Amino acid sequence: MLEEDGATDADHLVGEEPGSPARQPGGERAWSATVLEPVRWVRMLCRELGATFVAGVVLVYGLSQGFAGSFFRVASDYYWKDVQRVQPATVQFLSVFFFVPWVLKPLWGVMTDVFPIHGYRRRPYFLCSGILGTVSATIVAMATGLPVSSAVLCFVGISTAVAIADVTIDACIAKNSVDKPALAPDMQSLCAFSSSLGALIGYATSGMFVHHLGTQGALGVMAIPPAAVVFLGFFIYELKTYQHNAKEKVLNKVSGAVKGMVRTIKYPVVWKPSLYMFLSLALSISTHEGQFYWYTNKTPPNPGFSQEFVGLVHAIGAVASMVGVLIYHKYLKDYPFRSILFYAQLLYGVSGLLDLTFVLRWNLALGVPDAAFVTLEECVSRVVGRVRLMPMMVLSAKLCPPGAEGTFFALLMCIDSLGMLAAKAGGAAVLRALHVTRSDFGRLWLAVLLRNVLRLATLGAICLVPTADQTDVLVPRELLAASSPAAVANEEEERLQLAKLTSHTDDV
Repeated sequence: MLEEDGATDADHLVGEEPGSPARQPGGERAWSATVLEPVRWVRMLCRELGATFVAGVVLVYGLSQGFAGSFFRVASDYYWKDVQRVQPATVQFLSVFFFVPWVLKPLWGVMTDVFPIHGYRRRPYFLCSGILGTVSATIVAMATGLPVSSAVLCFVGISTAVAIADVTIDACIAKNSVDKPALAPDMQSLCAFSSSLGALIGYATSGMFVHHLGTQGALGVMAIPPAAVVFLGFFIYELKTYQHNAKEKVLNKVSGAVKGMVRTIKYPVVWKPSLYMFLSLALSISTHEGQFYWYTNKTPPNPGFSQEFVGLVHAIGAVASMVGVLIYHKYLKDYPFRSILFYAQLLYGVSGLLDLTFVLRWNLALGVPDAAFVTLEECVSRVVGRVRLMPMMVLSAKLCPPGAEGTFFALLMCIDSLGMLAAKAGGAAVLRALHVTRSDFGRLWLAVLLRNVLRLATLGAICLVPTADQTDVLVPRELLAASSPAAVANEEEERLQLAKLTSHTDDV
Protein backbone atom coordinates (compact mmCIF):
# COMPACT_ATOMS: atom_id res chain seq x y z
CA MET A 1 0.00 0.00 0.00
CA LEU A 2 2.89 2.33 0.76
CA GLU A 3 4.35 1.50 -2.64
CA GLU A 4 1.10 2.44 -4.35
CA ASP A 5 0.96 5.69 -2.39
CA GLY A 6 4.54 6.43 -3.40
CA ALA A 7 3.71 5.82 -7.03
CA THR A 8 0.70 8.10 -6.76
CA ASP A 9 2.85 10.83 -5.22
CA ALA A 10 5.30 10.48 -8.08
CA ASP A 11 2.44 10.88 -10.53
CA HIS A 12 1.42 14.13 -8.81
CA LEU A 13 4.98 15.43 -9.11
CA VAL A 14 4.80 14.87 -12.85
CA GLY A 15 1.83 17.19 -13.01
CA GLU A 16 -1.46 15.42 -12.44
CA GLU A 17 -2.86 17.92 -9.97
CA PRO A 18 -3.43 21.48 -11.24
CA GLY A 19 -2.73 23.02 -7.85
CA SER A 20 0.46 21.15 -7.11
CA PRO A 21 3.30 23.50 -6.17
CA ALA A 22 5.79 21.15 -7.82
CA ARG A 23 4.39 21.95 -11.24
CA GLN A 24 6.28 24.37 -13.41
CA PRO A 25 4.64 26.84 -15.76
CA GLY A 26 4.56 26.72 -19.53
CA GLY A 27 6.86 24.61 -21.66
CA GLU A 28 9.01 23.39 -18.76
CA ARG A 29 6.03 21.61 -17.23
CA ALA A 30 5.14 19.92 -20.53
CA TRP A 31 8.78 18.94 -21.10
CA SER A 32 9.03 17.46 -17.61
CA ALA A 33 5.83 15.47 -18.07
CA THR A 34 7.05 14.13 -21.42
CA VAL A 35 10.42 13.07 -20.05
CA LEU A 36 8.93 11.37 -16.99
CA GLU A 37 6.04 9.70 -18.81
CA PRO A 38 8.02 6.49 -19.58
CA VAL A 39 9.05 6.30 -15.92
CA ARG A 40 5.43 6.59 -14.81
CA TRP A 41 4.44 3.95 -17.35
CA VAL A 42 7.07 1.46 -16.14
CA ARG A 43 6.12 2.13 -12.50
CA MET A 44 2.50 1.44 -13.36
CA LEU A 45 3.46 -1.89 -14.98
CA CYS A 46 5.57 -2.84 -11.96
CA ARG A 47 2.70 -1.97 -9.63
CA GLU A 48 0.10 -3.89 -11.64
CA LEU A 49 2.16 -6.86 -12.87
CA GLY A 50 5.11 -7.17 -10.49
CA ALA A 51 8.63 -5.78 -10.66
CA THR A 52 10.34 -9.12 -11.29
CA PHE A 53 7.96 -9.84 -14.17
CA VAL A 54 8.82 -6.51 -15.80
CA ALA A 55 12.52 -7.18 -15.20
CA GLY A 56 12.15 -10.63 -16.75
CA VAL A 57 10.51 -9.20 -19.87
CA VAL A 58 13.27 -6.62 -20.22
CA LEU A 59 15.99 -9.25 -19.74
CA VAL A 60 14.55 -11.86 -22.11
CA TYR A 61 13.26 -9.50 -24.80
CA GLY A 62 15.93 -6.84 -24.40
CA LEU A 63 19.10 -8.85 -23.82
CA SER A 64 18.39 -12.42 -24.93
CA GLN A 65 16.31 -11.59 -28.02
CA GLY A 66 17.04 -7.94 -28.84
CA PHE A 67 20.77 -7.66 -28.22
CA ALA A 68 21.74 -11.29 -28.87
CA GLY A 69 19.41 -11.62 -31.85
CA SER A 70 20.77 -8.53 -33.62
CA PHE A 71 24.37 -9.30 -32.73
CA PHE A 72 23.92 -12.88 -33.93
CA ARG A 73 22.39 -11.75 -37.20
CA VAL A 74 25.44 -9.72 -38.21
CA ALA A 75 28.13 -11.98 -36.74
CA SER A 76 26.62 -15.19 -38.12
CA ASP A 77 26.24 -13.69 -41.61
CA TYR A 78 29.96 -12.93 -41.68
CA TYR A 79 30.72 -16.33 -40.12
CA TRP A 80 29.07 -18.22 -42.96
CA LYS A 81 30.45 -15.87 -45.61
CA ASP A 82 34.07 -15.49 -44.44
CA VAL A 83 34.78 -18.51 -42.19
CA GLN A 84 32.70 -21.32 -43.69
CA ARG A 85 32.61 -19.71 -47.17
CA VAL A 86 29.29 -21.20 -48.31
CA GLN A 87 26.90 -19.97 -51.00
CA PRO A 88 24.02 -17.59 -50.07
CA ALA A 89 21.33 -20.12 -51.05
CA THR A 90 23.04 -22.70 -48.81
CA VAL A 91 23.13 -20.26 -45.88
CA GLN A 92 19.45 -19.51 -46.49
CA PHE A 93 18.72 -23.25 -46.38
CA LEU A 94 20.82 -23.85 -43.24
CA SER A 95 19.00 -21.02 -41.46
CA VAL A 96 15.85 -23.15 -41.71
CA PHE A 97 17.32 -25.39 -38.98
CA PHE A 98 17.66 -22.38 -36.68
CA PHE A 99 13.86 -22.07 -36.72
CA VAL A 100 13.25 -25.69 -35.68
CA PRO A 101 13.46 -24.85 -31.92
CA TRP A 102 10.84 -22.15 -32.49
CA VAL A 103 8.59 -24.63 -34.27
CA LEU A 104 8.90 -26.82 -31.18
CA LYS A 105 7.59 -24.05 -28.93
CA PRO A 106 4.40 -26.03 -28.10
CA LEU A 107 6.67 -28.69 -26.61
CA TRP A 108 8.47 -26.11 -24.48
CA GLY A 109 5.08 -24.62 -23.59
CA VAL A 110 3.70 -27.98 -22.45
CA MET A 111 6.84 -28.56 -20.37
CA THR A 112 6.58 -25.21 -18.61
CA ASP A 113 2.85 -25.62 -17.99
CA VAL A 114 2.66 -29.22 -16.78
CA PHE A 115 6.20 -30.33 -15.83
CA PRO A 116 7.20 -28.34 -12.76
CA ILE A 117 10.69 -28.97 -11.40
CA HIS A 118 10.98 -28.90 -7.61
CA GLY A 119 7.66 -27.07 -7.49
CA TYR A 120 8.53 -24.36 -10.04
CA ARG A 121 7.16 -24.10 -13.57
CA ARG A 122 9.23 -21.17 -14.87
CA ARG A 123 12.48 -20.78 -12.97
CA PRO A 124 14.10 -24.12 -13.89
CA TYR A 125 13.51 -23.56 -17.59
CA PHE A 126 15.24 -20.20 -17.45
CA LEU A 127 18.20 -21.97 -15.84
CA CYS A 128 18.31 -24.77 -18.45
CA SER A 129 17.96 -22.25 -21.26
CA GLY A 130 20.81 -20.11 -19.99
CA ILE A 131 23.20 -23.04 -19.52
CA LEU A 132 22.49 -24.44 -23.00
CA GLY A 133 23.01 -21.07 -24.68
CA THR A 134 26.22 -20.33 -22.81
CA VAL A 135 27.80 -23.70 -23.68
CA SER A 136 26.76 -23.53 -27.37
CA ALA A 137 28.07 -20.00 -27.86
CA THR A 138 31.35 -20.84 -26.14
CA ILE A 139 31.97 -23.85 -28.40
CA VAL A 140 31.35 -22.01 -31.69
CA ALA A 141 33.51 -19.11 -30.53
CA MET A 142 36.52 -21.14 -29.37
CA ALA A 143 36.63 -24.14 -31.74
CA THR A 144 38.82 -23.73 -34.85
CA GLY A 145 38.14 -25.62 -38.07
CA LEU A 146 34.61 -26.45 -36.94
CA PRO A 147 32.72 -28.54 -39.56
CA VAL A 148 29.59 -27.01 -41.03
CA SER A 149 27.40 -29.65 -39.37
CA SER A 150 28.89 -28.93 -35.94
CA ALA A 151 28.53 -25.18 -36.43
CA VAL A 152 24.87 -25.65 -37.37
CA LEU A 153 24.38 -27.77 -34.24
CA CYS A 154 25.87 -25.03 -32.05
CA PHE A 155 23.71 -22.37 -33.68
CA VAL A 156 20.65 -24.58 -33.15
CA GLY A 157 21.67 -24.81 -29.49
CA ILE A 158 21.81 -21.02 -29.24
CA SER A 159 18.43 -20.75 -30.96
CA THR A 160 16.94 -23.41 -28.65
CA ALA A 161 18.11 -21.52 -25.59
CA VAL A 162 16.48 -18.31 -26.78
CA ALA A 163 13.27 -20.17 -27.72
CA ILE A 164 12.92 -21.81 -24.29
CA ALA A 165 13.48 -18.52 -22.48
CA ASP A 166 11.03 -16.85 -24.85
CA VAL A 167 8.23 -19.36 -24.35
CA THR A 168 8.71 -19.25 -20.59
CA ILE A 169 8.37 -15.48 -20.34
CA ASP A 170 5.59 -15.56 -22.96
CA ALA A 171 3.62 -17.89 -20.68
CA CYS A 172 3.78 -15.21 -18.00
CA ILE A 173 2.77 -12.54 -20.53
CA ALA A 174 -0.14 -14.58 -21.87
CA LYS A 175 -1.46 -15.24 -18.36
CA ASN A 176 -1.28 -11.57 -17.46
CA SER A 177 -2.95 -10.66 -20.78
CA VAL A 178 -5.91 -12.85 -19.87
CA ASP A 179 -6.04 -11.72 -16.24
CA LYS A 180 -5.66 -8.02 -17.15
CA PRO A 181 -6.76 -7.62 -20.79
CA ALA A 182 -6.60 -3.82 -20.64
CA LEU A 183 -2.81 -4.07 -20.15
CA ALA A 184 -2.20 -6.50 -23.04
CA PRO A 185 -1.13 -3.76 -25.50
CA ASP A 186 1.09 -2.22 -22.82
CA MET A 187 2.83 -5.54 -22.21
CA GLN A 188 3.49 -5.95 -25.94
CA SER A 189 4.78 -2.38 -26.03
CA LEU A 190 7.17 -3.21 -23.18
CA CYS A 191 8.35 -6.29 -25.08
CA ALA A 192 8.84 -4.31 -28.26
CA PHE A 193 10.61 -1.38 -26.57
CA SER A 194 12.97 -3.76 -24.79
CA SER A 195 13.64 -5.74 -27.94
CA SER A 196 14.27 -2.62 -30.02
CA LEU A 197 16.60 -1.07 -27.45
CA GLY A 198 18.55 -4.31 -27.15
CA ALA A 199 18.71 -4.60 -30.93
CA LEU A 200 20.00 -1.04 -31.15
CA ILE A 201 22.91 -1.83 -28.84
CA GLY A 202 23.57 -5.16 -30.54
CA TYR A 203 23.63 -3.75 -34.06
CA ALA A 204 25.68 -0.71 -33.01
CA THR A 205 28.43 -2.89 -31.54
CA SER A 206 28.32 -5.96 -33.81
CA GLY A 207 30.27 -4.52 -36.73
CA MET A 208 32.94 -3.14 -34.41
CA PHE A 209 33.37 -6.48 -32.62
CA VAL A 210 33.52 -8.41 -35.92
CA HIS A 211 36.13 -6.00 -37.26
CA HIS A 212 38.37 -5.95 -34.17
CA LEU A 213 37.87 -9.45 -32.69
CA GLY A 214 37.17 -11.41 -35.84
CA THR A 215 33.98 -13.31 -36.55
CA GLN A 216 34.51 -16.09 -34.01
CA GLY A 217 35.73 -13.71 -31.33
CA ALA A 218 32.59 -11.64 -31.81
CA LEU A 219 30.44 -14.76 -31.50
CA GLY A 220 31.96 -15.24 -28.03
CA VAL A 221 29.92 -12.23 -26.89
CA MET A 222 26.85 -14.39 -27.51
CA ALA A 223 27.62 -16.26 -24.27
CA ILE A 224 26.76 -13.20 -22.14
CA PRO A 225 22.94 -13.02 -22.66
CA PRO A 226 22.25 -16.69 -21.79
CA ALA A 227 24.44 -16.32 -18.71
CA ALA A 228 22.14 -13.45 -17.66
CA VAL A 229 19.11 -15.70 -18.22
CA VAL A 230 20.60 -18.12 -15.69
CA PHE A 231 20.53 -15.25 -13.20
CA LEU A 232 16.89 -14.57 -14.10
CA GLY A 233 16.03 -18.12 -13.09
CA PHE A 234 17.07 -17.32 -9.54
CA PHE A 235 15.35 -14.00 -8.93
CA ILE A 236 12.04 -13.98 -10.90
CA TYR A 237 9.04 -14.21 -8.56
CA GLU A 238 7.10 -17.48 -8.69
CA LEU A 239 5.01 -19.34 -6.15
CA LYS A 240 6.29 -22.79 -5.34
CA THR A 241 3.72 -25.56 -5.76
CA TYR A 242 3.55 -29.06 -4.36
CA GLN A 243 1.27 -31.86 -5.52
CA HIS A 244 0.63 -35.43 -4.39
CA ASN A 245 0.68 -38.14 -7.08
CA ALA A 246 2.71 -35.81 -9.24
CA LYS A 247 3.39 -38.32 -12.05
CA GLU A 248 -0.27 -39.14 -12.57
CA LYS A 249 -1.27 -35.48 -12.44
CA VAL A 250 1.45 -34.57 -14.93
CA LEU A 251 0.19 -37.14 -17.42
CA ASN A 252 -3.37 -35.92 -16.95
CA LYS A 253 -2.25 -32.34 -17.46
CA VAL A 254 -0.36 -33.23 -20.66
CA SER A 255 -3.40 -35.02 -22.01
CA GLY A 256 -5.62 -32.11 -20.97
CA ALA A 257 -3.25 -29.55 -22.51
CA VAL A 258 -3.14 -31.36 -25.85
CA LYS A 259 -6.92 -31.83 -25.91
CA GLY A 260 -7.38 -28.20 -24.91
CA MET A 261 -5.16 -27.00 -27.78
CA VAL A 262 -7.06 -29.14 -30.29
CA ARG A 263 -10.43 -27.98 -28.93
CA THR A 264 -9.42 -24.32 -28.92
CA ILE A 265 -7.86 -24.25 -32.39
CA LYS A 266 -11.10 -25.60 -33.87
CA TYR A 267 -12.96 -22.37 -33.07
CA PRO A 268 -13.17 -20.12 -36.17
CA VAL A 269 -12.32 -17.06 -34.06
CA VAL A 270 -9.00 -18.80 -33.31
CA TRP A 271 -7.95 -20.69 -36.44
CA LYS A 272 -8.85 -17.95 -38.91
CA PRO A 273 -6.50 -15.25 -37.53
CA SER A 274 -3.88 -17.95 -36.92
CA LEU A 275 -4.05 -18.90 -40.61
CA TYR A 276 -3.73 -15.26 -41.64
CA MET A 277 -0.64 -14.75 -39.49
CA PHE A 278 0.93 -17.87 -41.00
CA LEU A 279 0.22 -16.72 -44.57
CA SER A 280 1.47 -13.21 -43.84
CA LEU A 281 4.82 -14.59 -42.69
CA ALA A 282 5.18 -17.51 -45.12
CA LEU A 283 4.41 -15.55 -48.29
CA SER A 284 7.01 -12.90 -47.47
CA ILE A 285 9.90 -15.06 -48.71
CA SER A 286 13.31 -14.11 -47.33
CA THR A 287 16.01 -12.88 -49.72
CA HIS A 288 18.23 -11.60 -46.91
CA GLU A 289 21.29 -13.77 -47.57
CA GLY A 290 21.37 -12.92 -51.26
CA GLN A 291 21.12 -9.22 -50.49
CA PHE A 292 23.76 -9.46 -47.73
CA TYR A 293 26.27 -11.16 -50.03
CA TRP A 294 25.52 -8.53 -52.68
CA TYR A 295 25.89 -5.35 -50.64
CA THR A 296 29.06 -6.60 -48.89
CA ASN A 297 30.70 -7.65 -52.17
CA LYS A 298 33.67 -5.37 -52.89
CA THR A 299 33.60 -5.85 -56.67
CA PRO A 300 32.15 -2.80 -58.52
CA PRO A 301 29.38 -1.91 -59.16
CA ASN A 302 28.27 -3.66 -55.95
CA PRO A 303 27.99 -1.39 -52.88
CA GLY A 304 30.80 -3.12 -50.95
CA PHE A 305 29.71 -1.97 -47.48
CA SER A 306 32.16 -2.44 -44.60
CA GLN A 307 31.48 -4.43 -41.44
CA GLU A 308 31.16 -1.29 -39.33
CA PHE A 309 28.73 0.32 -41.76
CA VAL A 310 26.53 -2.79 -41.89
CA GLY A 311 26.29 -2.73 -38.08
CA LEU A 312 25.62 1.02 -38.12
CA VAL A 313 22.77 0.71 -40.62
CA HIS A 314 21.16 -2.04 -38.57
CA ALA A 315 21.58 0.10 -35.43
CA ILE A 316 19.78 2.99 -37.12
CA GLY A 317 17.11 0.50 -38.12
CA ALA A 318 16.75 -0.51 -34.47
CA VAL A 319 16.08 3.14 -33.59
CA ALA A 320 13.47 3.21 -36.34
CA SER A 321 11.97 0.05 -34.86
CA MET A 322 11.59 1.85 -31.54
CA VAL A 323 9.87 4.69 -33.39
CA GLY A 324 7.50 2.09 -34.82
CA VAL A 325 6.74 0.86 -31.31
CA LEU A 326 6.07 4.44 -30.18
CA ILE A 327 3.76 5.05 -33.14
CA TYR A 328 1.81 1.90 -32.34
CA HIS A 329 1.64 2.56 -28.61
CA LYS A 330 0.58 6.18 -28.99
CA TYR A 331 -1.70 6.15 -32.01
CA LEU A 332 -2.60 2.65 -33.23
CA LYS A 333 -3.34 0.38 -30.27
CA ASP A 334 -7.00 1.41 -30.19
CA TYR A 335 -7.70 0.53 -33.83
CA PRO A 336 -9.55 -2.71 -34.73
CA PHE A 337 -7.35 -5.67 -35.64
CA ARG A 338 -8.50 -5.95 -39.25
CA SER A 339 -8.03 -2.28 -40.06
CA ILE A 340 -4.53 -1.92 -38.66
CA LEU A 341 -3.30 -5.23 -40.13
CA PHE A 342 -4.71 -4.37 -43.58
CA TYR A 343 -2.91 -1.05 -43.84
CA ALA A 344 0.24 -2.41 -42.20
CA GLN A 345 0.46 -5.28 -44.71
CA LEU A 346 -0.22 -2.87 -47.59
CA LEU A 347 2.62 -0.60 -46.46
CA TYR A 348 4.80 -3.68 -45.93
CA GLY A 349 4.41 -4.66 -49.59
CA VAL A 350 4.88 -1.14 -50.93
CA SER A 351 7.94 -0.44 -48.77
CA GLY A 352 9.60 -3.52 -50.26
CA LEU A 353 9.92 -1.60 -53.51
CA LEU A 354 12.76 0.33 -51.89
CA ASP A 355 14.78 -2.90 -51.84
CA LEU A 356 14.04 -3.39 -55.52
CA THR A 357 15.13 0.17 -56.30
CA PHE A 358 18.39 -0.38 -54.43
CA VAL A 359 19.22 -3.72 -56.10
CA LEU A 360 18.53 -2.27 -59.56
CA ARG A 361 20.74 0.74 -58.67
CA TRP A 362 17.99 3.21 -59.57
CA ASN A 363 18.95 5.22 -56.50
CA LEU A 364 22.19 6.23 -58.25
CA ALA A 365 20.21 7.37 -61.29
CA LEU A 366 18.19 9.56 -58.92
CA GLY A 367 21.38 10.97 -57.42
CA VAL A 368 20.96 9.28 -54.01
CA PRO A 369 24.18 7.67 -52.67
CA ASP A 370 24.09 4.03 -51.60
CA ALA A 371 24.76 4.82 -47.94
CA ALA A 372 21.90 7.30 -47.68
CA PHE A 373 19.44 5.15 -49.61
CA VAL A 374 20.08 1.92 -47.70
CA THR A 375 19.69 3.82 -44.42
CA LEU A 376 16.35 5.20 -45.61
CA GLU A 377 15.23 1.75 -46.73
CA GLU A 378 16.20 0.18 -43.42
CA CYS A 379 14.31 2.82 -41.40
CA VAL A 380 11.12 2.53 -43.43
CA SER A 381 11.12 -1.28 -43.40
CA ARG A 382 11.73 -1.40 -39.63
CA VAL A 383 8.94 1.05 -38.76
CA VAL A 384 6.44 -0.70 -41.02
CA GLY A 385 7.56 -4.15 -39.90
CA ARG A 386 7.16 -3.27 -36.22
CA VAL A 387 3.71 -1.73 -36.73
CA ARG A 388 2.71 -4.88 -38.62
CA LEU A 389 4.08 -7.31 -36.04
CA MET A 390 2.76 -5.82 -32.79
CA PRO A 391 -0.99 -6.25 -33.48
CA MET A 392 -0.23 -9.87 -34.38
CA MET A 393 1.41 -10.41 -31.00
CA VAL A 394 -1.51 -8.79 -29.18
CA LEU A 395 -3.93 -10.90 -31.20
CA SER A 396 -2.02 -14.08 -30.35
CA ALA A 397 -2.05 -13.28 -26.63
CA LYS A 398 -5.80 -12.58 -26.81
CA LEU A 399 -6.55 -16.02 -28.26
CA CYS A 400 -5.08 -17.99 -25.32
CA PRO A 401 -7.58 -19.81 -23.07
CA PRO A 402 -7.17 -19.43 -19.29
CA GLY A 403 -5.21 -22.20 -17.60
CA ALA A 404 -3.11 -23.11 -20.66
CA GLU A 405 -1.71 -19.74 -21.64
CA GLY A 406 1.87 -20.91 -22.06
CA THR A 407 0.96 -24.00 -24.08
CA PHE A 408 -1.45 -22.32 -26.46
CA PHE A 409 0.60 -19.16 -26.92
CA ALA A 410 3.51 -21.44 -27.77
CA LEU A 411 1.31 -23.18 -30.34
CA LEU A 412 0.47 -19.86 -31.98
CA MET A 413 4.14 -18.85 -31.96
CA CYS A 414 4.93 -22.27 -33.46
CA ILE A 415 2.55 -21.49 -36.31
CA ASP A 416 4.32 -18.16 -36.80
CA SER A 417 7.70 -19.92 -36.73
CA LEU A 418 6.48 -22.35 -39.36
CA GLY A 419 5.58 -19.33 -41.46
CA MET A 420 9.06 -17.85 -41.06
CA LEU A 421 10.62 -21.25 -41.76
CA ALA A 422 8.58 -21.50 -44.95
CA ALA A 423 9.71 -17.99 -45.88
CA LYS A 424 13.37 -18.96 -45.37
CA ALA A 425 13.00 -22.21 -47.32
CA GLY A 426 11.07 -20.46 -50.08
CA GLY A 427 13.72 -17.76 -50.32
CA ALA A 428 16.48 -20.39 -50.52
CA ALA A 429 14.63 -22.17 -53.34
CA VAL A 430 14.13 -18.91 -55.24
CA LEU A 431 17.79 -17.85 -54.86
CA ARG A 432 18.98 -21.27 -56.03
CA ALA A 433 16.52 -21.32 -58.96
CA LEU A 434 17.69 -17.86 -60.08
CA HIS A 435 21.36 -18.91 -59.68
CA VAL A 436 22.22 -16.19 -57.15
CA THR A 437 25.72 -17.08 -55.88
CA ARG A 438 28.61 -15.49 -53.97
CA SER A 439 29.61 -13.55 -57.09
CA ASP A 440 26.61 -13.63 -59.47
CA PHE A 441 23.74 -11.30 -58.52
CA GLY A 442 22.28 -10.67 -61.97
CA ARG A 443 18.85 -12.07 -61.08
CA LEU A 444 18.65 -10.97 -57.47
CA TRP A 445 16.19 -8.26 -58.43
CA LEU A 446 13.73 -10.93 -59.65
CA ALA A 447 13.79 -12.57 -56.21
CA VAL A 448 13.08 -9.24 -54.51
CA LEU A 449 10.26 -8.47 -56.98
CA LEU A 450 8.62 -11.85 -56.37
CA ARG A 451 8.85 -11.29 -52.62
CA ASN A 452 7.03 -7.94 -52.89
CA VAL A 453 4.27 -9.40 -55.07
CA LEU A 454 3.67 -12.17 -52.53
CA ARG A 455 3.51 -9.64 -49.69
CA LEU A 456 0.71 -7.79 -51.46
CA ALA A 457 -1.06 -11.07 -52.29
CA THR A 458 -1.49 -11.67 -48.54
CA LEU A 459 -4.10 -8.90 -48.47
CA GLY A 460 -6.51 -11.34 -50.09
CA ALA A 461 -6.72 -13.21 -46.78
CA ILE A 462 -7.38 -10.16 -44.57
CA CYS A 463 -11.00 -11.31 -44.11
CA LEU A 464 -9.65 -13.99 -41.73
CA VAL A 465 -8.76 -11.31 -39.18
CA PRO A 466 -11.49 -10.34 -36.67
CA THR A 467 -12.89 -6.82 -36.67
CA ALA A 468 -12.72 -6.67 -32.86
CA ASP A 469 -10.82 -3.98 -30.97
CA GLN A 470 -7.44 -4.79 -29.47
CA THR A 471 -8.83 -4.54 -25.92
CA ASP A 472 -11.74 -6.93 -26.53
CA VAL A 473 -11.87 -10.46 -25.12
CA LEU A 474 -11.57 -12.90 -28.04
CA VAL A 475 -11.48 -16.23 -26.20
CA PRO A 476 -14.78 -18.08 -26.86
CA ARG A 477 -17.23 -17.96 -23.96
CA GLU A 478 -17.33 -21.76 -23.75
CA LEU A 479 -13.62 -21.86 -22.98
CA LEU A 480 -13.88 -19.06 -20.45
CA ALA A 481 -16.78 -20.81 -18.71
CA ALA A 482 -14.91 -24.11 -18.67
CA SER A 483 -11.64 -22.86 -17.25
CA SER A 484 -11.90 -19.47 -15.64
CA PRO A 485 -14.41 -19.56 -12.76
CA ALA A 486 -14.12 -21.55 -9.57
CA ALA A 487 -11.67 -24.17 -10.83
CA VAL A 488 -8.98 -21.68 -11.66
CA ALA A 489 -9.65 -19.67 -8.51
CA ASN A 490 -9.43 -22.77 -6.35
CA GLU A 491 -6.22 -23.85 -8.03
CA GLU A 492 -4.63 -20.46 -7.44
CA GLU A 493 -5.82 -20.46 -3.82
CA GLU A 494 -4.34 -23.93 -3.34
CA ARG A 495 -1.01 -22.76 -4.75
CA LEU A 496 -1.01 -19.75 -2.47
CA GLN A 497 -1.73 -21.87 0.59
CA LEU A 498 0.96 -24.41 -0.36
CA ALA A 499 3.43 -21.59 -0.92
CA LYS A 500 2.67 -20.16 2.51
CA LEU A 501 3.02 -23.61 4.08
CA THR A 502 6.33 -24.20 2.33
CA SER A 503 7.59 -20.80 3.40
CA HIS A 504 6.56 -21.49 7.00
CA THR A 505 8.25 -24.91 6.94
CA ASP A 506 11.44 -23.47 5.52
CA ASP A 507 11.50 -20.83 8.25
CA VAL A 508 11.16 -23.51 10.91
